[in-house]
Amino acid sequence: MTPRTIRARDRPVFGVDVHSGDVRGDDPSYALVVLDPVDEDDPDAPDADGPLARIDRDVVSFRKLCRLIDDREPLFVATDNAYELAADKNELVGFLRSLPDGTRLVQVTGAERPEPLSRVASRHGIPYGKEPMKEAEAAARLAAANVGHEVTAFTDETRVKVSRGRSTGKGGWSQDRYTRRIHGNVKKRTRQVQSKLREANLEFDREVTEKYGGYANATFTVEARPEEIPVSNSRAGDVRVEVERERRDGIEYEPLVKRRDRVIVGIDPGTTTAVAVVGLDGTVHDLYSSRTADTPAVTEWIVERGRPVIVAADVEPMPETVEKFRRSFDAAGWCPTTDLPVDEKLHRTRAANYDNDHERDALAAALYAYDDHEDQFERIAAKTPPRLDREAVIAGVVAGGASVEAVIDDLSDDGGESGDGDDDAAESDPTEPERTEEEETIRRLRERVDRLTSHAESLEDDLAERDDRIAELEAELEEAKREERIEARTRRAVSRLERETDRLERERDEAEARVEELERKVETLKELWRLDHSNFGDVAEGRGLVSVKVVEQFTLDALDRTDEAYGLVAGDVVYLRDASGAGRRTAERLAETEPRAVIRGDGNLSEVADEVLFDRDVPVVPDDAVPVREVDELAVASEEDLEAAVDDWEQRAERRRRDQKAERIDRIISEHRAERPLPETEE
Repeated sequence: MTPRTIRARDRPVFGVDVHSGDVRGDDPSYALVVLDPVDEDDPDAPDADGPLARIDRDVVSFRKLCRLIDDREPLFVATDNAYELAADKNELVGFLRSLPDGTRLVQVTGAERPEPLSRVASRHGIPYGKEPMKEAEAAARLAAANVGHEVTAFTDETRVKVSRGRSTGKGGWSQDRYTRRIHGNVKKRTRQVQSKLREANLEFDREVTEKYGGYANATFTVEARPEEIPVSNSRAGDVRVEVERERRDGIEYEPLVKRRDRVIVGIDPGTTTAVAVVGLDGTVHDLYSSRTADTPAVTEWIVERGRPVIVAADVEPMPETVEKFRRSFDAAGWCPTTDLPVDEKLHRTRAANYDNDHERDALAAALYAYDDHEDQFERIAAKTPPRLDREAVIAGVVAGGASVEAVIDDLSDDGGESGDGDDDAAESDPTEPERTEEEETIRRLRERVDRLTSHAESLEDDLAERDDRIAELEAELEEAKREERIEARTRRAVSRLERETDRLERERDEAEARVEELERKVETLKELWRLDHSNFGDVAEGRGLVSVKVVEQFTLDALDRTDEAYGLVAGDVVYLRDASGAGRRTAERLAETEPRAVIRGDGNLSEVADEVLFDRDVPVVPDDAVPVREVDELAVASEEDLEAAVDDWEQRAERRRRDQKAERIDRIISEHRAERPLPETEE
């Protein structure tokens, strides 16, 4: 925490940590540390804990903490985890909404993946202890030093709404005048708010709803935070003013100070220039592409987002345009051994959102450069002392080409932390003459050269081992690629054979089904042949089988279809598959063809149809007496069965005629007796 940082603040900083209980339980208590800025030049200033700030410590409930925040309006409310103040995201949004204008919630341990508070405090030289009060104080001091991320659920846009402060009512003799006055006051207040926003040089958009006499409401969308807007929530008479920040989709973390961190830059030059910025941890920071931007504009865009350590391209050799950018930033260059294939670039950038192929290529170059240096970054970070900037050491090694030890020595010397002078003085021989300052400098430099030479030799040995390992891995990679190609060809051949097998199996199944159908037909034909002991040529001679013409249903349409297909002529044997439903006209139509016999299938003949066929001497026999055998469109019946059935029908018909004749005679006798007068009886 620097003197300039504290002097710039005129508002307190709150540090908060859970003291007891659980935020998801009942009544958690918090350790609260308040850092009040103190002007060290003010003789009337109270005693301070240190030269720059007075510290107050207390244990408070959540409700009292909120009251203190409202009363004191601190610049920061700092904590190591924002969810120590809220049980879930909705409660956290509510807490952020309740903060006074200008008060910001700060998570000092990082963004979505926070570090341990002890590590952050150690890195910035802040005292730390495991007790809740010590952690709250460390959080407050870190926030005062602009360390951490602001936790926000709102954008930098603010909505200012001017609306009616009371209802226009349900009516009355002065209703119009009353409504006109309210709308006129809303319009007047809208103009006042607009004038104040313009005086503050704030950009805004305005939407109004015009009503009778003025405005019903007006909404200003202002590009500023509420504390920067010269308008506050108010309600006076007919008009109400509401100021509310626009809500984000979720919780976001914004660094308090946007430092220009070391980054890896991927560039895809051409008609459209694309640039990707990736952090030294592999995080994608930003993407950019333009068809019109020149080199200075692209350079300015990169400078605003960090200090390049590596400038990468996705093709080999590195394009001259990318090389110019690399030289201008004095960064290390990276390009692949061969041009990156499109499928590999798509796979490596699958988790990122980019607008076009140029941004994809630039991002792929940056990510592959990070992959190539990831192990080196980890080794450098492991050797870097906690108080030194890890990214500065990485930049010195990667971009500067120095060893880790040399960069650490340089940074330590610059920070005044090196103890080489004292050690050398302690080890110097008292009998030797005192060295001058130049001689002492030369001695230290020679020792450093010897140390660096030894380190260089060690690095050369490591490099030789790495080259051998690379050659070995390349051989393994080639073998793996060869096996993969063989396996791919095998998979393609297997897939082709499987498709061919499936096709042949389908054809086999269809052929087997066809064979089964033909076998059934052959069996039927054999059975018919066995019935006649001959072939189907005998049908025409009338020796064993008789041809049958099939009518699907005893209707006029079915009779016409059969007549069109086969022809219905005198002497035919007709098979009615469904004999029900026929009337007089249908029966007469069938009788006109003078069939030899009618075989009745399912259903019963109607009385009318039966009477018509009987009167026309058309024999009707059941299909159980004359079985009909069908093969495709061919239907036959046994001549012997048919003759027997017809003989049986004729016998029944003869009895039926005799019965009808006797019935007529009885009816005539009965009618005659009824007409004859009765004889008179004697008195």
